[in-house]
Amino acid sequence: MPVGGGAGYCRPALFHSSGIHIIGILPARWGSSRFPGKPLHLIAGKPLIQHVWERCRLCSRLDDLFVATDDDRIFDAVHAFGGRAVMTSPEHPTGTDRIAEALRALPEATHIINIQGDEPLIDPVLIDELAATMAADPDLDMATAANPMDPADPAVADPNVVKVVTTLDGRALYFSRSPLPYFRHPVEGLSVLRHKGIYAYRRTFLERFVTWPPSPLERAESLEQLRALENGASIKVLTTHDTSPGVDTPAQALEIERLLSSTAH
Repeated sequence: MPVGGGAGYCRPALFHSSGIHIIGILPARWGSSRFPGKPLHLIAGKPLIQHVWERCRLCSRLDDLFVATDDDRIFDAVHAFGGRAVMTSPEHPTGTDRIAEALRALPEATHIINIQGDEPLIDPVLIDELAATMAADPDLDMATAANPMDPADPAVADPNVVKVVTTLDGRALYFSRSPLPYFRHPVEGLSVLRHKGIYAYRRTFLERFVTWPPSPLERAESLEQLRALENGASIKVLTTHDTSPGVDTPAQALEIERLLSSTAH
């Protein structure tokens, strides 16, 4: 399994004394049905994956950073801009499976942050918060994040917007594409939580997770995180106001370029 590129770390991390080694991995595949070659699409003169990499380099709580890819073109591009990449099989059905394979070449990692490779405006503070949350609780299986939404927002009914409900101490109870919760009665101060697709895992949990078959609720909703809940996992949900958009289409890439240009002036 080839590993290549320059320095992978963001900054010296804080957890070495406790034996914790946290790495960020950006899964990046070539064959997107809606946007083939997306990771190398140029935005403001740089490949999309480079923008995400540079945001992650602003973190302070990652020990290392890698791109996990299935394509030599992405591997070589990451190497060219000074990043580090791990080659993985093109047969993986999900980014989680790709990350699990990449871990075989990274035996020092104790915790992993799965950072979407198509979010060039991701907030480094959120990544650091996930890393700190995992480091602080050795029994925690996973952590993720969610944005508060107004229950009246039309996006609550959009099946492409994944919602999550939590316990009072912030553990995930359920994720759904349906409106969640259903407000039969108004409850003051209760928001809808829009799930943000960033995950942190304890390594030993991730290695078990990818051996489990897709679960019934996972198959019904097409939401991989439900497999973790159905198997009894503990998932901490951090509330964040990071609403950084992803890039799923060329039109969205143009909008990101516009946003980057406006912040540069």
